[in-house]
Parts: sequence; structure tokens; C-alpha cells
Amino acid sequence: MITLAWKNLFHDRVRLVVTLVGIIFALVLILVQFGLFLGFMETSANIVERSGADLWITAPQIPYVNGGSPLAEANRWKVLSIPEVERVDRYILAWVPWKLPSGAIENVQVVGFNLQSGIGGPWNVVAGSVDALHGEDTVLVDELYKPLLGVTRIGQTVEISNRRARIVGFTRGIRSFTTAPFVFTSFKNAQNYAGGVLKENQSIYLLVRARAGVSAERLRAAVKSKVPELDVLTNAEMHHKTQFHWVFNTGAGITTLMGAVLGLLVGIVVVAQTIYAATVDHIREFGTLKAMGAANSKIYEVILAQAAMSGTMGYAAAVVIAFFAARASQAGNAPVLLPVEVAAGTLLLALAMCMGASVISIRKATKIDPAMVFRG
Repeated sequence: MITLAWKNLFHDRVRLVVTLVGIIFALVLILVQFGLFLGFMETSANIVERSGADLWITAPQIPYVNGGSPLAEANRWKVLSIPEVERVDRYILAWVPWKLPSGAIENVQVVGFNLQSGIGGPWNVVAGSVDALHGEDTVLVDELYKPLLGVTRIGQTVEISNRRARIVGFTRGIRSFTTAPFVFTSFKNAQNYAGGVLKENQSIYLLVRARAGVSAERLRAAVKSKVPELDVLTNAEMHHKTQFHWVFNTGAGITTLMGAVLGLLVGIVVVAQTIYAATVDHIREFGTLKAMGAANSKIYEVILAQAAMSGTMGYAAAVVIAFFAARASQAGNAPVLLPVEVAAGTLLLALAMCMGASVISIRKATKIDPAMVFRG
């Protein structure tokens, strides 16, 4: 029956092409929409995910990582006295003005971290080095934002918060969901750039790392007992808090999520209609099988095999198209992510949609009067 299903598919090549185009369109739509949503999720909290911190100490009830408030230096000394704590780093994430060559102002997010530990610092540095940030008024930016910020080369001098800054390196792939680029620098330099919102003895966050063998929950309980007036979040909690804010508390997040869901629904409808039409178009062939004495179970096998073959061929083409779309998107502000899990899940979804749609037409095929084959 598998051979019969294969021959039945390729007997009418025009119908096969139409069927595959419908499946490919639906699957590409699903892959790209969900890829955009995953890219959105990753970008919204990437700086937290890559921080390397065990705990974040924050002002009470901050909404997300980009909305922190100043903390007094005294809190750091309190936490350092805890036996379970290995180190406590001051951390700055603040909005500051960047002056463009044209004289216009572009908002950026200055990230000030401890160069010794590297906690909360940049990753994927492709030009220059993090060590160069030991110099006064030095910064790293992502190469994606070079045109936006008017940056062309390492060594270029720019102006941040009316202070000089020198470009000493570039990262790759560190996007900011807010469209305000991250600018990495030493904590001391960040204090100077964020002087308008911070005093000398303040930071925005305290990033804590536990001693070896100390669990995050044990560390959190110990830290919370020392600074009960502040919020103490694990890295995972800060990551979730930030993602939740951008996805559910902003129009952009809801729109992206709805786009992914609608892409799935449209894909299901397109595939169902395409497979059903392809099955009905071959109704006389199934009538011939019944006239030859084939049992209904054999007709089931042919229809399901055709659906599985169509789904697999459509998926193979769709995943290639989606791969190149995802690759091309990496150069822009809206990356499409296509992890192996999503690709594999889409294959299962494609098979389920195609075979599910074919089941709808099975009843019609099994109720055929064999005599129809001999009518005009």
C-alpha cells in the first residue's frame, strides 16, 4: 500500500505540487512566527540569562531588569558578611544619552560591571577585548548598532552624557529589545556616565555569587535575612520577571505572541484544506480499490501514507526555507530563532496536521459506492 500511495501521489504531479506548496507555506509561516516569538523572548532578557550571577539584589518591586532603582553601597557590605556569599559586585544598568555625529541624541543603556569577575559583562566579543575596558572612558558596543550610533571603528571617540568615550571593541548578537543598545563599560566608567541618576555611593543592582556547594535557595534565604527591605531574586526569577513583563505587559509582546498563535492556526487550516482536497480529488481511485475488493483498512493505509509523505516532503522544503530566513534575520533587529527542538516539533506537527486532515476525508473515501467507477 505504501507503493500504491507513492504512485498515487506522483500520478498527478500538478496536484502534488499544489498540495506541497500549501503545506510549505503553512509550515514556513509557523516556523517563522514561532521563531520570531522565540527571538523576542531571548532578546528581552538576554543580559540576565548571560549574567552569571546567582542572585540579584534590587530595590523593592522593580518591574523588570531595565527598570532598576539606586541602591546604597551599605547594602553591599551587609551581604559580604554572610558566610554563604563568595562575592558581591555592584552593577549598573541605566539609560543615558549618546550624542550622534549629527548632533542628535540616541538613548542607550550603559552596563557597568566588575571587570575582575566579569559577572554581568559582555559575551561574544569579536573585535577588541574586555581587558581594554580597564582604560578610562572606554566602552564596548555591538556591531549591529554601529550605523545607529554613528560608530565605524575601534579607537573612535564618541560622547556619552556629555563625557568622552572611546570605542575599544565590538560584540556580536547582543541585541536590546528596547532598541536602546547596550553599552558595556567598567563600573567606575558607568558611574561617570550615569552621574545624572546615581550618586557616587550607589549602584542599580548587587549581583551575588554563592560559595561552592551553597544552593541558590539557601543563599537567597541568608541574603534576605540581612537586607529584608530589598528584593532578592535568583537569576532565573529575574529572567522570568523580565520576559513576563515584555511579553504580557507590553503591546509588542502580546502582538508577537498572537502572531505566533495565528500562524499556527492559519497553518493548520491551510494544511487541512490542502490535504482534504488532494484526497477528494483521488476519490475515483479509492472507488477502484473498493471495486477490486480492498478492505477499508487498506484505504486507510493509502490515505494516511499519502498524508505522511506529503507532510514529510513539505516539511523538508519548509525547514530549509525557514533556516535561510532565520540566518538572514541575524543581521537585523528581529532575529528568528530555529532551535533543533522547534524544528523537530514542527515535523511532528506537520505529520499530525496532514494525517489529521486526511482522517476527515477517510469517511468519505470508505463510503464510496464501488459502482461509481463504472459510471461516466
